[in-house]
Amino acid sequence: MSDALERIAAALERMAPAPMEAPDFGAADAFVWHVEPDRLSPVERVNRVDMSLLLGIDRARDTLLENTRHFARGLPANNALLWGARGMGKSSLVKAVHAAVREEGHDTLKIVELQREDLPSVGRLLNLLRRSDARFVLFCDDLSFGHDDQHYKSLKAVLDGGIEGRPENVVFYATSNRRHLMPRDMIENERSSAINPSEAVEEKVSLSDRFGLWLGFHPCDQESYLAMIRGYCDAHGIEIDDETLRAEAIEWQATRGARSGRVAWQYFTDLAGRRGVKVPAG
Repeated sequence: MSDALERIAAALERMAPAPMEAPDFGAADAFVWHVEPDRLSPVERVNRVDMSLLLGIDRARDTLLENTRHFARGLPANNALLWGARGMGKSSLVKAVHAAVREEGHDTLKIVELQREDLPSVGRLLNLLRRSDARFVLFCDDLSFGHDDQHYKSLKAVLDGGIEGRPENVVFYATSNRRHLMPRDMIENERSSAINPSEAVEEKVSLSDRFGLWLGFHPCDQESYLAMIRGYCDAHGIEIDDETLRAEAIEWQATRGARSGRVAWQYFTDLAGRRGVKVPAG
């Protein structure tokens, strides 16, 4: 019997994947986390815009920048939830702040992108990052949870850290269209149908309370929208008079039914194409 157990144990050991070796964190300043198998892939060129082009979000910009500076210096820093209107630069701000702080001389500051569906693997990722001398902004874009979604439990490993605590060299930034990370109608439905309404949703709703920083992003007004486009034109050397820009940009926004930084960039991309000017993909 003992021989059989030893053979089974040996077979399981052979089947188990070898522990992942830490990558060369000096090879890049940004990485993407993948699973099956676990790996951190370096990003040669991060898709981001200069922070000076992110208009209308001054308070969120200044707050996140200062928080990231504290973290890069080894000082206490908060996890941050960037929530609000679509296309207003939430994810762009995270990437721009990372670049700006690195340019200030904090070369050990890295950014690691984690997909929402890979949250169950976050414990393995944190153990890997914990062993490094670098400092990491762990970034999850478009974070939200549905009614029966259990991934939110894995998020607690990042925000609370469990028995080991969150690694001192990791801070978590997430973006979401929802302040409470789950749809309002699901919150109300669960409150109305549960035996104990307050306890039914407390665990999920309280996730957002675990972020030390809440940074709200709201729809921009027309002048901010036009200023964004003018900033893009100036940065890329495209000359266009104010009257033409205003008329075309307002018509473009009308076809989209919205104003946002994303819509501004989409109009600018069309303008650059018509003018034969190459710009980075947005």
